[in-house]
Order: sequence, then C-alpha cells, then structure tokens
Amino acid sequence: MSRLHRLAWLTVGLMVQATVALADEPPRGTHIKDVTTIEGVRDNPLMGYGVVVGLNRTGDSQQTVFSTQTLANLLQRMGVQVPATTLRVNNMAAVFVTATLPPFARPGMKIDVTVSSAGDAKSLAGGLLLLTPLKAADGNIYAEAQGPLSLGGYSAGTNGNVKIVNHLTVGRVPEGGIVERDTAVSLASMTTISLLLRNPDFAAAGDIAGAINKEMGKDAAHVVDSRRVDITGITAGPGGVPEIMARIGNLSVSVNPPAKVVVNERTGTIVMGGNVTLGACSILHGNLAIEIATRLEVSQPAPLSPNGQTVVAPQTQVQAAETPAQLIRLQEGATVEELVRGLQTIGATARDVASILQAIKEAGALDADLEVI
Repeated sequence: MSRLHRLAWLTVGLMVQATVALADEPPRGTHIKDVTTIEGVRDNPLMGYGVVVGLNRTGDSQQTVFSTQTLANLLQRMGVQVPATTLRVNNMAAVFVTATLPPFARPGMKIDVTVSSAGDAKSLAGGLLLLTPLKAADGNIYAEAQGPLSLGGYSAGTNGNVKIVNHLTVGRVPEGGIVERDTAVSLASMTTISLLLRNPDFAAAGDIAGAINKEMGKDAAHVVDSRRVDITGITAGPGGVPEIMARIGNLSVSVNPPAKVVVNERTGTIVMGGNVTLGACSILHGNLAIEIATRLEVSQPAPLSPNGQTVVAPQTQVQAAETPAQLIRLQEGATVEELVRGLQTIGATARDVASILQAIKEAGALDADLEVI
C-alpha cells in the first residue's frame, strides 16, 4: 500500500472513530434558533451586470462583443461618442455581480458582493467594479455595488510558463453593496408565527413545542407536521414577536440526526452518520485488469527483391489478470467502523466503497438513506 493510500485510510479511520464515539453519546442538545427558521423571514438573491476596469491587460478580448458594446454605451451616457468597433477592452471585463439581501435589511446597510467574469478575461486582479445596480427576481433594484475587488490569488509568468494561485476570474467586494430599498418584514402586527425545522423530524418538532410551552407556561405551540411548529397567542405590538423569539431561541432541545450516507462519486468523498447501521450481508470484491499493448514492427523485404516494400506491421498483445475475490461478512447491526475496517483489509479504495455502499443499499442491508451527489 502506497504512502498516499495509507494516509487516506488513516484519515478515514480517524473520522470513523470520531463518528462511532458520537454514536455512543445520547442525542445532542441544541438551541431552537439553530435548527429552525421563521416562516417568511428569509434571504433574497440579487444579481446585476456591470464592468470591472483598471485591469493590467488581462481583461476581455476584442472578440467579446458584449464587452465593447457595454463600454460604448457607458461612454455614450457620459457624453462621449465613440464607435464600438474602435474600442479596445484589454483593461476591462464584463462581469455578473451577485449578492444576498438578508432579512430585515434597511436602506444604507452594507452587504458583500461577488463578482464573476462573463467574458474571456484572464484575471480580475487589481480591478475596480463600477457602480452596478442589483435587482431581485421581481425586476426592482434593491442594492447598488461598487468598489475594488479582492481575489486572494495571483498569476505570474510569461510565454506560456505561468504560475496561477487560486481562481482569478471570481472576486469579492467586502461591504461593496449598499441596500437602497426597505425589505424588512413588519413583526408588530403578527400574533402567530411558524417555526420551520431545517431537517424534518416529528420527534424534534414535538420536543420544540414542548420546550416552548414549558417556557411560556401555556399551550401556545402546536406541531403541524414534521417541519412546522405554530406559536399562537402572541401579543401584538413592537415587543411581541421579538420578545418571544428572544425567550425561546436559546432553549435547548434534543436532536436525533437522521441516518444518512452521502457519496460524492466525482471526488470519492463519503460521509456517514454515526447512527448508520448495517444488516447482515456478505460482500465479494475483486478486480479484473485488462492490458492491451500495441507494438509496431518494421518488416523488410528479402535482399535484392525487385517488388519488395518496407511496411510497418502492428503487433497487438492482450493480457488479462483477475485477482481472487475478497469476502467480507457483516453481522446484523454492524457499525460503520466494522464496514470500513473490512473494506480496508481487502484494499478497497474510496471509489470502491461508494459502489459497495450502493450495492448494499440495493440489497436492503443499509439502514440509512443513501444520497449520491
């Protein structure tokens, strides 16, 4: 086993030991505000189209037509009439600007914005984002963005020998956006609110309702379904909902995380919850390696042959080698640690584990949800 392979399995082993240790502990207590959100109180995405200037000849090329049109339109609004065909855009780049408008945002509040190249610019390093309106899905302008970009990377080199660190066509403008429209939800007139669980669970919803009723001293919270808990009887006024949320937000409730296995086949990453168990099953794992090699041989004609020709003849060789299948037997209620140790014993890679987990799920021996991303 290579050093890199041993290091990967050591990392997996440490993660499994931590996961198994957590599985032996009782359900963890967490605050209500960490596992729920208030219905209607949400973020809103914003997007705009703008221009980054001040680049050191790393901007869009002349073939990026919309960049030259954007620059021509921008100059025209400033009273400068220049044909778009005569403009060069090496020092500018057309970009899309995105941001998230948080709940209870007020005019004048600053937000971070992300700037992404829309053309073929090589780098946005050193660029300045010009004033860009940011719109929501309804088409209204809710914020404006402007400021210098921060990339956290660089590019150095010439003549094809270039050293690039991090991604140079996406940057951020910290606090570069200013909210222009009031989107805050009025809480003064609300006498009922709904708490939405981030992960649906009837037991967790019941615990949340019980903790709220105990704190408020009355039957005010009711479980609607596995994701929603309604709180009624709130006094209307400026201090109604904020006071209730301040009281119940830090209440501790028991949360049982769902038994789930997440597999990313593109990267070979596998994350398994500590409460994942396996049914009785047997796993056979083997490898079939086929190697095909083509060797070119030159065939010469016989000496003094009047019609002989030199030809190149390919010689193909096929070799197949199959390793004996390795067997793993797991008893009823086997843990994640036992599965990983068994797969490590037979030399399975992370991608092999992903395929084996999917096969175990199809066989009905995996007592958890399997999600492939």
